[in-house]
Amino acid sequence: MILETVQHIPYGKVASYGQIACLAGLPRHARLVGKTLSQLETESSIPWHRVINASGKITHTRANEWGDNIQALKLKDEGILVVNLKVNLKQFLWDGYAV
Repeated sequence: MILETVQHIPYGKVASYGQIACLAGLPRHARLVGKTLSQLETESSIPWHRVINASGKITHTRANEWGDNIQALKLKDEGILVVNLKVNLKQFLWDGYAV
C-alpha cells in the first residue's frame, strides 16, 4: 500500500514520510515508508524522490558521480525549489487528495 500511495503524489508536489504512512493506512509508521523507499532503485518508476521529511528536508543521501544529491536533482527537474536540501512545504506539499 505504501508504494501505491507514493504513486499518487502529483508531479511537482512532495509528501512527508508520515503523511504517506497515514494515507497508506499505517499511521505512526513513517520509518517503514522510508525503509521501503530506500530499497527502490534510483531510476524506479515509483516517484520515491517526492517523499521528504516532515520539516521539508531531503534525508536520502543518494548521490551521482559528481556528488550531487539525486533526490534534489529529480525534484528540481519537476520545478520544485530546493534550497540547502530543503523544500518549502507551504508551496509544494501535496494535499493528499486523489488517493
